[in-house]
Amino acid sequence: MTSHSTSPHADQSTRHDATGTELIVDVGPIAHGGHFVARHEGRVIFVRHGIPGEKVRIRLTDSGESSRFWRADVVEVLDASTDRVPHFWKLADSPGSWRRGGPPVGGAELGHIALPRQRALKAEVLSEQLKRLAGLDLATEVEAVGNNDDGGLGWRTRASFAVTPKGRLGMHAHRSDTVVPVKDMPLALPGINELRLWELDLTGIARVEVAVPANGTRPLVLLAPEETTSPKRLHSILSQLPQDVSVASFDPAKGQVLQLRGRTWVQETAAGHEYRVTGEGFWQIHKDAPDTLVNAVTGYLSGGGYLQAGAAVADLYAGAGLFTAALADAVGVTGSVLSVEGAPGTSRDARKNLHGETQVEIVQGRVERVLHQRPRSFDSLVLDPPRAGAGKAVVKQLMASGPRAIAYVSCDPASFARDLGYFHQGGWKLEAVRAFDLYPHTHHLETVALLLPAN
Repeated sequence: MTSHSTSPHADQSTRHDATGTELIVDVGPIAHGGHFVARHEGRVIFVRHGIPGEKVRIRLTDSGESSRFWRADVVEVLDASTDRVPHFWKLADSPGSWRRGGPPVGGAELGHIALPRQRALKAEVLSEQLKRLAGLDLATEVEAVGNNDDGGLGWRTRASFAVTPKGRLGMHAHRSDTVVPVKDMPLALPGINELRLWELDLTGIARVEVAVPANGTRPLVLLAPEETTSPKRLHSILSQLPQDVSVASFDPAKGQVLQLRGRTWVQETAAGHEYRVTGEGFWQIHKDAPDTLVNAVTGYLSGGGYLQAGAAVADLYAGAGLFTAALADAVGVTGSVLSVEGAPGTSRDARKNLHGETQVEIVQGRVERVLHQRPRSFDSLVLDPPRAGAGKAVVKQLMASGPRAIAYVSCDPASFARDLGYFHQGGWKLEAVRAFDLYPHTHHLETVALLLPAN
């Protein structure tokens, strides 16, 4: 352990000021969600921006006498871990941000930790969730993805921004309405920063979404205008953006995307296929994620003989068809692929992306409803649900369809472990699992598992 700094108040365990309460605590183990567990007078506090074993001063950000637990940010490191490194992003560095008078931006909550330790901590979370929710005692590893020399930066092909009351590009602090002005996004591809959106007057815009495909094709900027924003104001913002950038307005509540200039979609490339992704349509945000996940899924299913020419397979929560295309390649024209996606716009993208693949049937609707209305048997399934997971009802339907194998792709360890518990109760087993660090410097990870019926 090495000492970072000591404040003149370091001899006080508790201090109150006009903006919050500060405490000195010892940081305990990591918990799901990017926090670390600390305790003060018997109270559990979920602390962000710490490392297990450190002694830190924290600032309470969410507290109350009746609360089961409190939340806090580290504002000063009194005894540092050897895994602590200088944060790569000034605006996301918690102690520095609070010294300047406000909270850090969200989205890089592990940036103060050396990358190998970040991955080890994520593996601890995955193992803990598997044990607690699925009853599986399993050591796990979180694999690095892409270029190991990039410091975990420059991987995001998509970024979401808020707008400050003064009309400047910003990002929210964690669990807060506070919008912090930003002038760079180090986790994003260079193409996003090269737009220099922070130089624009965005008055009248509530939110900005940016998609810059990793293949270098035309980027898309989505503007969510406030209700009172006039068309004249919208076009004034449009005129400030480079001519080679597509621009559209969108209504998050209605899911509508309206063309302002260029296309309302971007062209992505993965696993030998081209994909059209409209507006806010789902696409993996790490530049190397699509190929990484397709290779993991097809490796599991093909390697076990569950995915071959002539097979009947399904891609559930299929998005724009990333896995559907790979499945169609594997089963050939003598096989069949059912591709199910709930979002109408994304399902239309899948229909365009798979046009001409006669073995593919694209169905738009809720997975549980489609499986109920179209009962059939499958040789294997790919399951890639949203963060909330598939849920008990869908898991039962999947097991009832009688597949020989299921490849489960998950972005949330808790819902993944919960669903594994349902599979286990139904007589299925976890045959293999891989975890990938597709979100460096954040607490998120992606998991691909192979599930088989126990008999």
